[in-house]
Amino acid sequence: MSETSGYERFFPYDQPYENQRDAMDRIYNSLVRGQTVLFEGACGTGKTLSSLVPALEVAREQDKTVVITTNVHQQMRQFIAEARAITQEEDIRAVVFKGKGSMCHIDVGYEECQALRDNTRALVDAERDRDQLERRQRELLAESQDGDGGAADARSAVMDELESIEDELEELEETNVCDYYRNNLTENTDDFFAWLFEDVRTPDEIYEYAERQELCGYELLKEGIEGVDLVVCNYHHLLDSTIREQFFRWLGCDPEDVIAVFDEAHNVEDAAREHATRTCSERTLESAIDELAETEDPRAEDATNVLSAFHRALVETYEDAFGFGDRESVGENWDDVPIANDDRRDDLTLEFLQRYSGQGIGDDLETAMQLGQDLDEEYEEAYREGETATRTECQTLQAAAFVSAWMNEGTAEGLFPVVSVTRDAGTDEIYGRAELYSCLPRQVTGQLFEEVSAAVLMSATLQPFEVTKEVLGLEQPVTMAYGLQFPEDRRRTYAVETPPLFSSDRDDPAVQQEVAETIHDAVRMTPGNTLVFFPNYGEADRYAERLETRCETETAVYLDEPGVAVEEVREQFVAEERAVLCTSLWGTLAEGVSFDGDDATTVLVVGVPYPHLDDRAEAVQEAYDAAFEGTDTGWRYAVEFPTIRKTRQALGRVIRSPEDVGVRALLDRRYSRSAKSDLGKYSVNGNFPHEEREELLDIQPDKLKFSMLNFYGDLDRYDGDPPAP
Repeated sequence: MSETSGYERFFPYDQPYENQRDAMDRIYNSLVRGQTVLFEGACGTGKTLSSLVPALEVAREQDKTVVITTNVHQQMRQFIAEARAITQEEDIRAVVFKGKGSMCHIDVGYEECQALRDNTRALVDAERDRDQLERRQRELLAESQDGDGGAADARSAVMDELESIEDELEELEETNVCDYYRNNLTENTDDFFAWLFEDVRTPDEIYEYAERQELCGYELLKEGIEGVDLVVCNYHHLLDSTIREQFFRWLGCDPEDVIAVFDEAHNVEDAAREHATRTCSERTLESAIDELAETEDPRAEDATNVLSAFHRALVETYEDAFGFGDRESVGENWDDVPIANDDRRDDLTLEFLQRYSGQGIGDDLETAMQLGQDLDEEYEEAYREGETATRTECQTLQAAAFVSAWMNEGTAEGLFPVVSVTRDAGTDEIYGRAELYSCLPRQVTGQLFEEVSAAVLMSATLQPFEVTKEVLGLEQPVTMAYGLQFPEDRRRTYAVETPPLFSSDRDDPAVQQEVAETIHDAVRMTPGNTLVFFPNYGEADRYAERLETRCETETAVYLDEPGVAVEEVREQFVAEERAVLCTSLWGTLAEGVSFDGDDATTVLVVGVPYPHLDDRAEAVQEAYDAAFEGTDTGWRYAVEFPTIRKTRQALGRVIRSPEDVGVRALLDRRYSRSAKSDLGKYSVNGNFPHEEREELLDIQPDKLKFSMLNFYGDLDRYDGDPPAP
């Protein structure tokens, strides 16, 4: 570390890895200059501290706040552990912030909470005013009894004010209030904040402490985060522009006062796209129409006219799209109905235009918006006054805002119109929704990274950096990449030349036989647990069945299935001394979950796990083709590179420390160097970073068992005699 830098005071352990030393120095220098850093580091090499330590130092020097964020639950726990370790070395104030929904003691929505909070504050303020006036009138009474003539007149004015306050209190006491928040305002909360900053408290700990004291922990946390050194939070606190504005206000910060650190930053692309997408369900439209039928406002007729036409068009659009058997196959998940057209507006818009009749869609939507805003204010007032037990959401306002966006923004760059359908599990009814799907994440992220003081985006899989830069709209980021620095003789990485698992070949019995045989060989030669990733859950199930019939009785076979709690399966798997776990590479175990030490010794990725290429994926490719230059840019940026990142993430589940020993194998000839000559564009070897390509050893399937036997045997990893190949 440089002698002039003071960031080492925030490093909580004896010595950093050599890569950490270099990374901290480079990140520190970049953050001082207000730059954005793209930082790739192999799994288990200490990226969190490499970013957090220099960020805290720059924040201390420049009076900034560090916000570190992730979308992976296990990483949140890791951040808390690292922050706690830092607080043992250096005095920092750190808080972990979570959304209101998970911290509310009375389980109300955002709008209700806001109204309750305002009512409660008004009530408490009025009570304080009454108490002050009562004290004052008693003082003036005593003064007048002592012969002060002016005191009597003053007391008369105070009594008038007091009478007015009593009338106000009588009304306020009939309104809805939150007793937890009332205690925040009336009780001494010094003990809470002393406890909060004694350590780094989790949201669950804050909730439990506040519940015992009958306080609102969420509101106290909002009050307490102003001026802190470090905040740990979820992606949506930064990626949702509305939430971000409020969040920074609670921090007491302008955007330029924030240093943002994104972990698992390869996920920012999808997360930003999700936050920019707008939806409106058929249920919302129906509720809006019912709402309008109950109001006597003359504007309701025009509002109903336009929203009813859109509702009928939505239903007609998905009904027309159903072919033979399609209606019966609709399940409880949302299924897309294709509506986009190459040479004209989408089918829903065309149906809407055909069904609408009136003075003008724009005028009717404007009327609906104005009426919706007025109704929303009425609902707010009714809830505040205690006339309703819950705060009513204005469906007209929501529906009108969406339809306006659909008509005005539906053809904008990067937006893709979608209709989806689902089946209600309770009523068995099919209903639909319209959605403006956002294809270009840079429309969200570009502004964010331009506004903040500086940022670090870290991940084990950010390369190619140029792709990440363009997709997220970053201006001249600093880039750095560090591969595994752990001893190379304690790991092997193979590209096993099993048949390429194209979707058309997966049902071929000969292909299945060879792949299953190779997986079985790897499991037999592994002195411990084997983790196997497949392109989807169906393939995981297929090969788990084959393994169950082939594996020895002492080898347990576990299957991660969709809809089943994965943590329980993972815990059972890691508790075994010899087991195999089959899962999808697109499931939750492929990233952000550590299999440390003996939890898993060998990891296999079977096939090249391209995602299902639906209309949305095609739309993203087309948007990327239009936004970025280059041949097949959309395919490479939107499909190929994200797929390889997923593969690399899966490989990173093992070899997490210098002491770990393991084998990582890719089972599909497309991963090998030799595939370039005869598979051409289907080869994916060239999509790996150079250092990782150099480590990939091409090997024939029937040779894998011998190589693994030699590798694990040379390191004396077998307990007793090694298995016979």
